[in-house]
Amino acid sequence: MSNLYAVFGNPIAHSKSPHIHAAFAVALGQAMRYEARLAPVDGFAEAIAEFVAAGGKGANVTVPFKEEAFRLASRLSERAARAGAVNTLCFAGNEIFGDNTDGAGLVRDITHNLGSSLAGKRILLIGAGGASRGVIAPLLAERPASLAIANRTAAKAEALAAAFADLAPVEGGDFGRFAGRCFDVLINATSASLSGESLPLPEGVFASGSLAYDMMYGKGETPFLQLAREQGAGRCADGLGMLVEQAAEAFFVWRGVRPETASVLTGLRAGLLG
Repeated sequence: MSNLYAVFGNPIAHSKSPHIHAAFAVALGQAMRYEARLAPVDGFAEAIAEFVAAGGKGANVTVPFKEEAFRLASRLSERAARAGAVNTLCFAGNEIFGDNTDGAGLVRDITHNLGSSLAGKRILLIGAGGASRGVIAPLLAERPASLAIANRTAAKAEALAAAFADLAPVEGGDFGRFAGRCFDVLINATSASLSGESLPLPEGVFASGSLAYDMMYGKGETPFLQLAREQGAGRCADGLGMLVEQAAEAFFVWRGVRPETASVLTGLRAGLLG
């Protein structure tokens, strides 16, 4: 009898999570099924309740339900409580445990897959939404020289920076605030790449040899990575590795075993896994 898992989102048809978790399950000999489920925008809680009633053991949560999943959880991990968002749910009895594996996935992709240390680096995080909130504490745990948040609306970036000030000094402001400064690692946590939108980054923000990382992924180069390359970034990377690594972390939360990710990431890049 295989255990049932799923990813919930709206839209969801594009999700690569079923392919990723199926590969993990086969590699580790785990008896489990993993589905993609479309939840109505105003019916996430009901969709989760139906899933649990059908025997669901755990779920991933993607756009636009991560904050609602946070509110739905009856118990939170420390990293989910910090993030104010949940992307991984576990169901046991009447308890709904909420976790957030996004930050762990991002850090692992950068430090392990890309081989780029974050310690002592000047980091610019672009965007002040839920995607940024979920990765700030894990980034700070790597002990960068500094972490700044750039957003179109300065007040939102400043508020987010203040929310993590107890961990380390974090700076927030609009894009213009960072004119004349350069950074070693620039992470795009906005959804601009999904709509083909460019970001109003000041010239010169990419330090020599810098890493430009876009949490989004897709066919071809995103506008952010194109801009980074044109402005002299040393290395450009999309978010496919983060997707695989956060999935591996979720798999570990559910099953207590950690999948090997390199072959799965290679398969995705080659188009072999959906």
